Amino acid sequence: MFAICAPGLEDVLEAEMRSLGLEIGKRDIGGVAFSGGSSALFRSNLWLRTATRVIARVGDFHARLFDELERHSRKLGWSRFIDGGQPVRLRVSTSKSRLYHTGAVAQRIAEAMEKSTGVAPTVTSSGDDDDESGETPLVIVRLFRDQCTVSIDSSGALLHRRGYRLATAKAPLRETLGAALLLASGWDPNTPLVDPLCGAGTIPIEAALIARRMPPGLTRKFAFMQWPGFHEATWKKVLDEARAQMLPAAPAPIFGSDRDAGAITASRANAERAGVAADIELEEKVISRIAPPAHSAPGAIVTNPPYGVRVGDRDALRNLYAQLGTIARERFKGWRLTVLSADPRLDSQIGGTMEKVLATKNGGIAVRALRSAI
Repeated sequence: MFAICAPGLEDVLEAEMRSLGLEIGKRDIGGVAFSGGSSALFRSNLWLRTATRVIARVGDFHARLFDELERHSRKLGWSRFIDGGQPVRLRVSTSKSRLYHTGAVAQRIAEAMEKSTGVAPTVTSSGDDDDESGETPLVIVRLFRDQCTVSIDSSGALLHRRGYRLATAKAPLRETLGAALLLASGWDPNTPLVDPLCGAGTIPIEAALIARRMPPGLTRKFAFMQWPGFHEATWKKVLDEARAQMLPAAPAPIFGSDRDAGAITASRANAERAGVAADIELEEKVISRIAPPAHSAPGAIVTNPPYGVRVGDRDALRNLYAQLGTIARERFKGWRLTVLSADPRLDSQIGGTMEKVLATKNGGIAVRALRSAI
């Protein structure tokens, strides 16, 4: 199997996988391989907070000629994953291979699948499934240096779709990146968390899910549930084990604030859907009014300020970043500050020495997570 993530999140993803006790294999740009049975597949989908999807490897063979491709493809156990008469999406990519024409490769794979399942799959281009519901099975074929790898998507809708974020603010942060930011920050869920620029509430909500040991996929459906070989008893056991370790409440305060009333309204609605509304204190207020909770141990400020690329004017944000740094140093001594930033000219306004803990993209914008002890 292979857990896919946004490039740059591999360290955080691998740490998550190790904490789940998964048998880790080779790491690549954009994901980490692992092995195991149905339980490992189910747990990875249910629990991984930073993965985009989990795919199951169903074939790996050498193919320099179309007859090799056809012969090996016909031998794959399609019927374990795809029901006869079920529509299928097929996505093909090729690189540095003699069989370089994706359309021709797709045609041969489709013919092999049709002979096995009775269905000719619909061919899609790489990357065009982001808006799909995930209800139609996805087969991913990758040819690299004449080695063909065939995988079945086990997740369905992309894993950042937890099901809670229906209301959004400006430039929403993807849930997987919000979780990665929290995990990379080193925040201890037994200590307070503050997000003074919370937008639609992704960071506080993901923090509450982590603090309460709630799996992010608890209320959603997955593609593997439709596989002919789906073992429901194993899935029920995985769910029961997950529910047994959940906490009834977050062990420390979690705060989210934003100057935008609409953002706070969206945050509250999203937190309610996520089942963590009681764990988060959300308030409409400007950043100058933030303060640590009374009588609590030091915790973490984790936030995703506007970048000045899509929201507002970069020059007007200098004061915001400077204010964030000043308030953190004056009021949050002993805490840790982690900021997702897209512009060194802006994050330099925060002041102090900041360590880069991850680099990735958010909405196509190159961003870095910067962490500093206050």
